[in-house]
Amino acid sequence: MRAEEIRELTDDEVRSRVAELEEERFRLRFRAATETLEDPLRLRLIRKDVARMKTVLREREREAQGAAVRGPRLTAAKRASAGKKIAARKARASATRTTKASATRTTARKTKGTRAAGAGER
Repeated sequence: MRAEEIRELTDDEVRSRVAELEEERFRLRFRAATETLEDPLRLRLIRKDVARMKTVLREREREAQGAAVRGPRLTAAKRASAGKKIAARKARASATRTTKASATRTTARKTKGTRAAGAGER
C-alpha cells in the first residue's frame, strides 16, 4: 500500500488495517516455523506496510500537536558543540590522510630503489 493511499484513509481505518496486518503477520510467522510459505516475501511486505501506516499516524499526531514534522531544533549550545565535534573530526581525518600519503611515498621510494638495484644485478 502506498503512502498516498494511506493518507486518504481516516485514523480509525488506518489503525484497524494495522491491527489486521499485524495479525496476518503473526499467523504467517507461526506458519513459517512449521512449514514453508508459498510467498515468504509477504512477511516483508506486511512489515513495511505496517511501518508506513504507523509513520502516517505519527505525522498526523505531530501535526495535531502543532509540532513541526521535522525533528526538534538544536539549541545554540548544541549547535556549537556539534560544530566543534565536526571540526575535530575533519582535523583528525586530514592528519590521517597526510600520514598515510607520506607512508605511501616512503614505501614507493624504497620499492623503486630495490627494483633498480635488483635489475642491475641480473
